[in-house]
Amino acid sequence: MPHAPSRARSDSGTSVEAPAAPGPVRRRAAGAAAPGGGALVTGASSGIGAAVARRLAEEGGWRLVLNGRDRARLEEVARGTSAVVWPADLSDRDAERRLVEFALDSVGRVDLLVAGAGIGWAGPFSTMPQHAIDEVFEVDVLATLRLVRLVLPQMIERGTGRVVLIGSLAGTVGVRDEAVYSAAKAALGTFADAVRHELRGTGVGISHVVPGVVDTPFFDRRGVPYRRSWPRPVPASRVADAVWEAVCRDRDEVYVPGWTRLPGRVRGMAPALYRRLAARFG
Repeated sequence: MPHAPSRARSDSGTSVEAPAAPGPVRRRAAGAAAPGGGALVTGASSGIGAAVARRLAEEGGWRLVLNGRDRARLEEVARGTSAVVWPADLSDRDAERRLVEFALDSVGRVDLLVAGAGIGWAGPFSTMPQHAIDEVFEVDVLATLRLVRLVLPQMIERGTGRVVLIGSLAGTVGVRDEAVYSAAKAALGTFADAVRHELRGTGVGISHVVPGVVDTPFFDRRGVPYRRSWPRPVPASRVADAVWEAVCRDRDEVYVPGWTRLPGRVRGMAPALYRRLAARFG
């Protein structure tokens, strides 16, 4: 029988599948965002967003602005660093504009945006309420696009900067009982591809980091825990390593772990085989 539908709000884009990822990377490619600028991280109060914030703080040189919904957790992440925090739900009216204004007032400019805020919903699509559909797309897609739209012109004008979008393997292959979440994450991946063409030659880059299953509170919050014995969830710090690799090496797309790129390739090259495997293994 299908499980009861449930919803989860997450301060970091979480996902669906994983095991091994890149370690610390310190070499910076030409055109990659350089430490020493302003960095804005959304969804930073827990999970992937918090891990990214800590990683950037460890690397040093960044003037950090952290956004999340939970003020207490956000302040805990920022403790011991020079980061400033702006607690807010990005689905609130005009929240993105106010966040960017706060960031500019606090650190002067935004050289790096890591968009990790997102929510999920689990359950059969036929039982998903309309308000939940709207909310997933509002937070995971529309709020992110509005935020990117606000910071991109300044980066282009300076000729440097990077946007990192936290996607999900669910957006690559689609996951049962996560139809709308899968569609939202697929939209982010396609958006990154399209904008990347527009940014060619500007000195500004956009990266798409695609995690599999990640060990964060995401699954517990949505009321449907992750029950598979394999693949095992990877720690959020591995996704933070992938974000750092994207920033330093000017990477367009990074899968975490790397093998999770394969299901999408099989789906593209042999869709009938992919559908048979998906039907068998879920």
